[in-house]
Amino acid sequence: MQSAALQAALWEIWSNFTQALTPIGHIAQPNTAVAMATDSPITLRVFSLNCWGIRYRSPHCSLRYHMIAELLASEKHDVVLLQEVWSEQDYLFLKKQLICTHPHSHYFKSGVIGSGLAVFSKHNLQDSFLYRYSLNGYPYMAHHGDWFGGKAVGLVIFNVCGLTAHVYVTHLHAEYCRDKDSYLPHRVVQAWELQQFVRHTSRGADLVILGGDLNMHPQDLGTRLLLTYTGLRDCYAETEQFDGCEEGRTLIAENPFTDKKELIPFEKGIRIDYIFFKGSSRVCVKCKLFSTTKGSVPGKPFPYSDHEALSAELLLLPQQTVDPNGAELHSCDTDALAELVDTVTEARTEVKVGLHCAERMRHTSARTGLLGLVLLMLELAIGVVPWLTPGTQQPFPQASFYLLGVLCLATLLSALLLYIFYCTQVKALQAAEDQMHLAVGGLQEKLHGRPLGRPGDPYYEALAFSQPMPLDPEE
Repeated sequence: MQSAALQAALWEIWSNFTQALTPIGHIAQPNTAVAMATDSPITLRVFSLNCWGIRYRSPHCSLRYHMIAELLASEKHDVVLLQEVWSEQDYLFLKKQLICTHPHSHYFKSGVIGSGLAVFSKHNLQDSFLYRYSLNGYPYMAHHGDWFGGKAVGLVIFNVCGLTAHVYVTHLHAEYCRDKDSYLPHRVVQAWELQQFVRHTSRGADLVILGGDLNMHPQDLGTRLLLTYTGLRDCYAETEQFDGCEEGRTLIAENPFTDKKELIPFEKGIRIDYIFFKGSSRVCVKCKLFSTTKGSVPGKPFPYSDHEALSAELLLLPQQTVDPNGAELHSCDTDALAELVDTVTEARTEVKVGLHCAERMRHTSARTGLLGLVLLMLELAIGVVPWLTPGTQQPFPQASFYLLGVLCLATLLSALLLYIFYCTQVKALQAAEDQMHLAVGGLQEKLHGRPLGRPGDPYYEALAFSQPMPLDPEE
């Protein structure tokens, strides 16, 4: 009996040992129960809203957060993507109010006052990451405040019935004047970094969702760059049913919080808030219903925010075929590649314009700093004269002399700070332009290396006799 017990004990020890040596890849295989859970269609409801939560400045901020909490608790969306939750106290309030309906949440902290990004979810969040954009306005434009917010894109990962979902929430730099938009290069670079972040971090994901305030119109350069490069699809354009403002507008004239000057020349409103999605080889995604709020809340004197809230109902249809190489799903035909080359080239041109402006401002700040240094040295020389020649009186009144010295020192320090700031701006713009240069070269190589069609095809003949001009080597 002792021998049998000893053999049983040794066998158990050996089994545990061999199990510990089993490769991780074999342990991590999905079980049958999870795989079976994805055989039927899955409904995923997504909500996005720019809350306009600027404490002591946004009207009725506290009351509007109570209204938002009531809406989210009653609607019970699967994923909630919020922007401009600038105060962490407001986030904690929403977290407390939504503990029953959305027990999992994450608040992305960035910059001086925070990124304002928050995610609430029914599903357990497995991982999160924040990427802060390299360009985000100017610190001396304090009345705009974008630089202090630390605009960024946040990523959360969770599991839905065995499917891995990568959900992104972002908020890009605002457009304060469409005719003379000095922030356009910054927003283009942000869109470029956003598409890079989504592409490189979503590899292997079964479902990709991006929501937020992009501050770009549907046909703007940044929007086209994002969609064509990532293969993301617009819920408004793809939905089977729509209920909301005309043309999906999210800044409308009927909203009492909207500044009508911001809508010029778009009197009826603009669409700058979006929910994008993309499936994979494991799951086909369709937008069944997309809706927006329509101004003031029924029974309330004002709306949830100056932006309209977005709600999308996505239908996930699991597929049996799996691409082991994780190939891109969006179209890679000749037309799509040619369009992508044109879009990236246009973005590169816009970045070059911003680069020239930043270099000019850097030179201006350097010259201003040099002038301040010369004046300060002259002040010091004048101040030293009475010490070197006893009996000589100070040629300037003492108060004016010290005031002039303080101004010279302030000019020198301000110019130095601006020079450092614009040096970082130039480096960031140069980095983005270099990345776009490589991307255009790679896309052109892929375009020329692909079969362009059959002889006799008009598009084939056009490409055969009019090849795109190569880039300037000096660029």
